[in-house]
Amino acid sequence: MKKMLKLLTLALFFSASTLSAFAEEAPYTIIAGDVLQITVWKEDSLDREVIVLPDGAITFPLVGSINIQGKTPGEVEGLIKEKLKSFIPEASVAVVVKADLGHTVSVIGQVTKPGELVMGHHLTVMQALSQAGGLTAYANENRILILRRVEDKEIPIPFPYDDVSNGNELDSDIVLRPGDVVVVPTGGIF
Repeated sequence: MKKMLKLLTLALFFSASTLSAFAEEAPYTIIAGDVLQITVWKEDSLDREVIVLPDGAITFPLVGSINIQGKTPGEVEGLIKEKLKSFIPEASVAVVVKADLGHTVSVIGQVTKPGELVMGHHLTVMQALSQAGGLTAYANENRILILRRVEDKEIPIPFPYDDVSNGNELDSDIVLRPGDVVVVPTGGIF
């Protein structure tokens, strides 16, 4: 009975620490490709669905073009409210992310279902590989790379698949960023 109680206590501790890690996640930031619903209370003509353009800008009536790349929905609300102040002094603005289509990663190479994945939350390499159907029999597990664009350069980040999949270095499971590409190369025949 004592052993069972200890196991239950450990399970609760680990699940609580996992939940707190998710709660500390960075706030959602808007990037190109996201679809937003912008509403100004009691102003039906200002109720719009907009797509964030590749340069990170949107166009909104009475406001014009504004760059919102990297801002949270709350920050965008404040920005639009400030720009509307001369037209609607007490404007109440709501910004909702309808589709986070800009938050994608790609998985290519020797996986069952290569392609683009939409990140609904933080996504690790192992989760992305799982969503891509797992590795094929021809995959080279020792040479998996994450290609990450930093400024104007593609930076290759090696991924220790064997260590993570064996449970040895679980903290090495890299959290992906929008735009990352997971490359699973083909292994040699011999």
